[in-house]
Parts: sequence; C-alpha cells; structure tokens
Amino acid sequence: MKFVDEATIEVVAGKGGNGVASFRREKFIPKGGPDGGDGGRGGSILAVADRNINTLIDYRYARLHRAKNGENGHGSDRYGAGADDIVLRMPVGTTILDADTGDQLFDLDHHDQSVVLAQGGAGGLGNLHFKSSTNRAPRQFTAGREGEQRRLKLELKVLADVGLLGMPNAGKSTFITRVSNARPKIADYPFTTLHPNLGVVRTSPSHSFVVADIPGLIEGASEGAGLGHLFLRHLSRTRVLLHMLDVYSPDPEIDACAQAVRDARAIVRELERYSPELAAKPRWLVLNKLDMLADPAAVQARVCEDLGWTGPVFGISALTGDGTQALTGALQAWLDEQMRSAHAHDADPRFADRAPPGVSPEAD
Repeated sequence: MKFVDEATIEVVAGKGGNGVASFRREKFIPKGGPDGGDGGRGGSILAVADRNINTLIDYRYARLHRAKNGENGHGSDRYGAGADDIVLRMPVGTTILDADTGDQLFDLDHHDQSVVLAQGGAGGLGNLHFKSSTNRAPRQFTAGREGEQRRLKLELKVLADVGLLGMPNAGKSTFITRVSNARPKIADYPFTTLHPNLGVVRTSPSHSFVVADIPGLIEGASEGAGLGHLFLRHLSRTRVLLHMLDVYSPDPEIDACAQAVRDARAIVRELERYSPELAAKPRWLVLNKLDMLADPAAVQARVCEDLGWTGPVFGISALTGDGTQALTGALQAWLDEQMRSAHAHDADPRFADRAPPGVSPEAD
C-alpha cells in the first residue's frame, strides 16, 4: 500500500431540519391547539484515532465528506429524525489543521480518541414552543441551523520512542532490520527509503521500544534537495534521535572521517532550519560500518574530536550486528529512566498544583 502522510479534505456537516407550524384538527376537538414538532439535528462529522491504520491514503482520494441534513418537523407533536454522524477513522498521530489559517485544531495522539470536525446544525423549533396564555394559536417556527463547513489539512506524525537520522546509505534501514522486525527495502543506492518505517525493538520479554526510520537527508533539503525535509515531522514525537554516520569509504582517496564530520554538521543545519525544537532533542551519535575499519577506536576518537562531541557515542556494524545489542540496551535503560522521572514528577505533591505547559493554573 502506498504511504501517504498528508491530505487535504473538506467536511460539511448537515443542516438542521426546519420546525413546522401545525395545528391539531380532530373531530369533536374544536380547540386542538398548536402541535408542530421540531426539526431533527443535522449529521456531524467526527474523527477517531485508530491504531490499526497507518496511512492517510484514504483521504488522498476521498476529499469531500458531507453529512446528511436533519428531517423537518411534523404535525401531531412529531419531531424530525436526526441525521447519522459520519465517522472518519485516522491513524494515531494525525494532526488536524485548518487549511485556510494553518492553526492546529486537534492532535490524535492516542487510540480511540474522538473529536468533532464539523458540528451538525441544530433543528428548528416548531410552533408548539411558542404557545402561551396570550398566544394560543402561534404560527411562528424557526428554520434549522446550517452545519459547520471546514477545509482541513491532515498531517501524520508517526509515534516512536527513537528516531533514526542520517544521510542516505548511512545504514539506517539495515540497522532497523537488524534490531527489530521491520523489513524496509535495502539497496546500494541513495534514497532507498521513500517513506517512514516503524520497528519494535524488544530488549527483554517485558521491555521494548519503537524506532522510526525516515528517508535520508542531504545538505540543502530545506530548499527541496533530495526528498526535502518534510519527513522530519515524523521525528517530532520521538524522545531521542540516533544520528547515524557512515565512517567508511571504499575509495582510499576519500577521507571518510572528514566526510562523516561534514555530513553530521550538514544534518544539524537542516534540523535547525526545520525546527529548533527538533534540533534541541537529545541526540546520540552512532558510527556505522566499523567492521570495515582497521582501527575503529581511532576513527571514533577522531570523529568525536573534530565534531567537539561530548554526548553519547556508539560504534556499531548494522550489517553484522556488532555493537547493536549494547546500543539498544542503553536506549532501553535511558527510556526507562525518562519514564520513571516523568512518573515521579507527576506523583510529587510539589507539582500537583502546576498546570501543564501552555495551560494557565486558573484554567478549568
């Protein structure tokens, strides 16, 4: 199935049914009075997050979603029937924006989360509601309200704990194949990966995490070079980035260490251009293809020195699996520690009266 992570749709909720002006007329009942019923509610359009869906391809082709109108009211105190709602099932991780203003409206970040994209119009009132002691034969009624109409932009940001970052052919797809059950396409040419891949890394029977592999970046991606940098959105929800560098070159005239340092700096520049928040995420350096080197320790030391790197660094061979177990074990320990710290923060009574970021303490 083709992977689609962007779509623009239009949603049109149903109009409410009109109320009706009607009077009761039956034999032997000369003063029946008003009995006009209300109109039915127009159908709404809802979005529901579904973890069994992993692409927005359905909305690439079905772009208009229109709910039915409510039924008009009837005499004899009969209300019009309400229209059925339309439910649009979307992948978990879908962000819904107003296509005209660009404002974010909803973020479907957990399974079965439901939001209303367009509210159906309320039904009109029949003349039954307007009777009084001074108005015993009302002929007033109201029309149903129009339903909401919106143009929406859907963006999918995959949910993963760890994101893989690097140039094309750095070994990201080989790595995710080695440590997880994901099986992305692997070949000896650039841009083999054309869409994100997710893999579950199981480090023990009770511990696992999700890793995301995205298409490779090249310098100038922010200007559209290569596949661009829009796929970086899939790393925005990750908690740590693995920056993979290829430190081997089959051409002896090419200084592979110097090339790896240039590549690393180019990737960082592209991150900062795309999103300063993403560039500020925790990032670990992973040097790949060490099995092809005569002195891996010297290469690792030189790359770190030239980059001025003081953070976590791991040397691996994604092809043979050397070093991958140590890396995944360290990732699992770090993620577990982050989870424990978050739970301790939530349970600490000192933070009980603090509102989440972006929410004022007075907000209900």
